[in-house]
Amino acid sequence: MTIGKFRIHREGYKIIAGVIIALTAMNIAGWLIWPGPTLWHWVALGVSLLLLAFVLMFFRTPARPLEPDPLLIYAPADGKIVVIEETFEKEYFRDSRLQISIFMSPFNMHSNRYPISGTVEYTNYQAGKKFHARSPKSSELNERSSIVIKSESGTEILVRQVAGAVARRIVTYSKKGDKVHQGDELGFIKFGSRVDIFLPTETVVDIGMFQQVRASRTILARVI
Repeated sequence: MTIGKFRIHREGYKIIAGVIIALTAMNIAGWLIWPGPTLWHWVALGVSLLLLAFVLMFFRTPARPLEPDPLLIYAPADGKIVVIEETFEKEYFRDSRLQISIFMSPFNMHSNRYPISGTVEYTNYQAGKKFHARSPKSSELNERSSIVIKSESGTEILVRQVAGAVARRIVTYSKKGDKVHQGDELGFIKFGSRVDIFLPTETVVDIGMFQQVRASRTILARVI
């Protein structure tokens, strides 16, 4: 859905419609119960419009075309870098990997993009807890969805969508065997979350801690 130049993600259609119906009903009920207009009627209307604007902003999905480059690894999500460290990845690689984690606040764009082009080698969804997305244990204990992409050169990268304390649903479009392109959409996380990316340890990192990054715009690292 496009409103002028403002694009709305399809994952938000039902939620936005529900919010509009609920807010309209509440405002109409307020006018019927307490005849107005009064200051409180206008306050309620203002709060309703702000809430609707927040929901619309949350489900925005800007177009971010890019020229694929096999030597670059782009950010898979908008947000802030909260982890850059070598860690033991237990689910798929079962060896040491360079982990970069991006914390997505409710004000970030929540569409997730492929950091590289290649073939989807693995997908796995796991239900879990609701620890805050900044917590290190959220990557292993929270609801999460893991996707492994193998580039034409043979490099494998794992992208993990992690639900946070207020996230209600992880959506992953990836299926094993899919041919995917750098910058295309891999999924969406609703209302606050985190995305981890696991890279070969020899990867050259281009970003720093607490840096703000943008999906398909910020270069996270370079393949050697």
